[in-house]
Amino acid sequence: MKEDWLDEQTEALLDFALKSTCSQGGFGWLDDDGAIDRKQGRPLWITCRMTHVAAIGALLGHPGSREALDHGCQALASLFHDDQYGGWYSQVNWDGTPADSAKSAYPHAFVTLAASSALLAGADAEALFQEALRVSTTRFWDEDDHMVVDQWDRTFNHLDPYRGANANMHTVESYLAAADVLDLIGDGSGAEWRQRGLDITERIMVQARDNRWRIPEHYDARWIPRLEYNRDAPADPFRPYGATPGHNLEWARLCLTLWASLSDPPDWLRQAAVELYDHGLTDAWAVDGHDGFVYTIDWNGTPVVHERMHWVIAEAIGASAAIGKAHLRDTSAELDRWWVYAETYLIDHEKGSWHHEVDRFNKPSSTCWKGKPDVYHALQATLLPDLPLTPTIVPALYQQLRS
Repeated sequence: MKEDWLDEQTEALLDFALKSTCSQGGFGWLDDDGAIDRKQGRPLWITCRMTHVAAIGALLGHPGSREALDHGCQALASLFHDDQYGGWYSQVNWDGTPADSAKSAYPHAFVTLAASSALLAGADAEALFQEALRVSTTRFWDEDDHMVVDQWDRTFNHLDPYRGANANMHTVESYLAAADVLDLIGDGSGAEWRQRGLDITERIMVQARDNRWRIPEHYDARWIPRLEYNRDAPADPFRPYGATPGHNLEWARLCLTLWASLSDPPDWLRQAAVELYDHGLTDAWAVDGHDGFVYTIDWNGTPVVHERMHWVIAEAIGASAAIGKAHLRDTSAELDRWWVYAETYLIDHEKGSWHHEVDRFNKPSSTCWKGKPDVYHALQATLLPDLPLTPTIVPALYQQLRS
């Protein structure tokens, strides 16, 4: 796609994103029309993602983004923060009370990402950034397993035995961003966080390799895969049954970002990226006779949930761009294919943003996702093709502005 077209998409997504700003604090879940859906409450992960998005907008000089960035930081410092026990609530009601007081690794990873991005974008986020790293280290990082645990109760006294690859994947993302921030404007201690990211990635890649590159998503407390987990709830948006080929693509990109960021990277990172990418395409692209990536497959490769999620094509764009930049092979034709698909079926040219889900016939649907909750994946897809493998997105934009 032409650079000016991508720039237009970036600006349009930022315009849509700013509609999620809530006067009561934080950011809301947007419906198909771009209005805040008050039935959904205010999940922590949305406020974190939108703070990250606002940081991108602020660095790009997009109108309203600087105010939205400060708004998001304020919500993370107060509305979502548990002043008594530490950490952040997973969701708050519209009256400001916790709707879900559990402390989960998945949204906490996004607190770290949001704080990292906010700090580089010039927000008053140093305290937020340092606390996010401290909570991740003291509450979620398991030094014995070199992975993050998944969910505590509010008091951090009861730990759920479930372990998940998804929370660890986004923790890798956040650790790489934090490492870049620490090296750019901190104490230069980014290597520690990259090593943690490498440790997490290595364990998940071993599991993927041993399972024909279909990543086990769910585990018990000893990190033994639970392959039948949620068989009775296959379309769960966060813990679906079976393998999620879209995560192959996301992990492929992270493997190459990690590879490029390490001073002496193991070559298995590049090998894993290619295997993940190729198997993700083989298992999921148009396997039911229609273009698009199916959401999930069983362990024999048969589609389970046929709906196509917008975030998967966004990650296909990011992974294709990364493989090309790593000089593993020419993926330009595939990159063009993903953008044509996105423009044809996902980009809502009338109401804005991207349809978050379409059915197997590529018609808008809502089996897993209602509305257009946030623009995080789509926005990153418009930026990644023109950015280097390392540093991560916001640090790369920060460096461009300073050069």
